[in-house]
Amino acid sequence: MDQAKRKHLESKGWKIGTVSDFLELTPEETIFVEIKLALSQNLKECRQKLMTQSELAAKISSSQPRIAKAENGDASVSIELLIRAMLATGATPQDIGQVIAGVG
Repeated sequence: MDQAKRKHLESKGWKIGTVSDFLELTPEETIFVEIKLALSQNLKECRQKLMTQSELAAKISSSQPRIAKAENGDASVSIELLIRAMLATGATPQDIGQVIAGVG
């Protein structure tokens, strides 16, 4: 947002902040959300090169809709499912660590 627009909104009483501010997330909660999103995005990128969502779901005894939710960062998806799915696409623990280390 450009400075002029920001100043105009603030002069009208609007408070400008981040999503974390709005949701009142702690720094730890913010990083956790960012890690889950990074894992989701990486899963989608890797999976698209190798197989369909249905094929990945079959490999990890899950369902295609669950894989779609995992790739789209749905809050109901556990980090465990994300990591199992990433491993099934051929990611190594080091690859997963690099994704996590890139957050922040």
